[in-house]
Amino acid sequence: MLITKFKHKLTSTDEKRHLTSNIFSLGALQGANYILPLLTVPYLVRVLGPEYFGLLAFSTATIAYFMLITDYGFNLSATRQISIHRDDKTKVNEIFSSVMMIKTALMLVSFVLMSLLVFSFEKFSQHWELYFISFGMVIGQILFPVWLFQGMERMKYITYLNLGSKTFFTICVFIFVQKQADYLMVPLLTAFGFIISGVWSLYLVKKEFAVSFSWQPMPTVKFQLAEGWHVFFSSMAISLYTISATFILGLFTNNSVVGYFSAADKIVQAAKGLYMPVSQAIYPLIGKKIHEDKQAGLEFIKKTTWWVGTGMFLTSLALFLLAEPIIHLLLGNQYERSVLLLQVMAFLPFIVTLSNIYAVQTMLNLGYKQAFSRILIMAAVIGVGLSFLLVPVYEDLGAAVTLLIVEVFVTVVMYFYLKLKLKAVQ
Repeated sequence: MLITKFKHKLTSTDEKRHLTSNIFSLGALQGANYILPLLTVPYLVRVLGPEYFGLLAFSTATIAYFMLITDYGFNLSATRQISIHRDDKTKVNEIFSSVMMIKTALMLVSFVLMSLLVFSFEKFSQHWELYFISFGMVIGQILFPVWLFQGMERMKYITYLNLGSKTFFTICVFIFVQKQADYLMVPLLTAFGFIISGVWSLYLVKKEFAVSFSWQPMPTVKFQLAEGWHVFFSSMAISLYTISATFILGLFTNNSVVGYFSAADKIVQAAKGLYMPVSQAIYPLIGKKIHEDKQAGLEFIKKTTWWVGTGMFLTSLALFLLAEPIIHLLLGNQYERSVLLLQVMAFLPFIVTLSNIYAVQTMLNLGYKQAFSRILIMAAVIGVGLSFLLVPVYEDLGAAVTLLIVEVFVTVVMYFYLKLKLKAVQ
């Protein structure tokens, strides 16, 4: 009876049915991106050991910068545009084509920058093949226009494909990675998963939406660059205190220390991933609601904050209380050092969820792009400063504490900014 009532509540209107479908579809998609890699962690940390697991984490953190460059904020700016113009096929084609042109150009620039980095510094050149193989993830991410499917609110078309390909390559890890010497197979299989998913998603774009690529004039391209600039700048700022934690840790310490930190961080990232389907599903919906009725959009955000915030708080509390058994079960006794790190970062899923609601769902949809960027730039300065101050002394613990301090700062500042801003306009 209770289940029937709950099901009816989720599907009582077309909007709720659409939203529920997208959340479940995105949940499966995020499961492929977060949960499936987490399944391989207990195996990889034992086969590769902290040193080689840390090496892979460091290379992934390095490649993540180039993934951020090629994303250029389109996962938010282009998603919002597609959601508004979804019924205008000509406009959708224009947005799709110009975004793909920009992303391809940024990929070429990123490849040149990565090549210069790899062959200019010994820390990178001694494992040059690792970085070039890992760059396949950048290529795959460009080919996969998640932002288009999000804007159309039709994620179900690519969920099974993505889930199937990621599952296949996860299984391949257990088959082909048998010893430390096989470590290159991990980024190779991951890159193949990204690329195959990307190629098939483009096929679905053509088949389901009749969207095709066409060269766009420079003014159209410049418009997309301008639309995504604030989000891109903010994303780069965020990376300076998130991705850079692993990167700076790798510069000041060794691969083993990076391995301990990254192992704990993988668990935290998987917990954060529980909220991502909701975030991606509600972003275009909130954008549309605020565009039509600002007050209705804000009410929807308040309800979402309460329900989602409660769920993520309980998730974080569980991580904190069960840190030791979680580490021992997933990573083994040799990762005892990761227990404290997991406890320090345990409440990040809850804190980051709130900051996402305040920043992405609210500030961006209300058009507060400049304030959004400024807050994140301040956070980046604080994060980098704390990293260079704490990591050389406290190593992985310093990196974990830095992440916690900066995320709390971002969440608190955005909360009070919105409180003052919304009070002033009422």
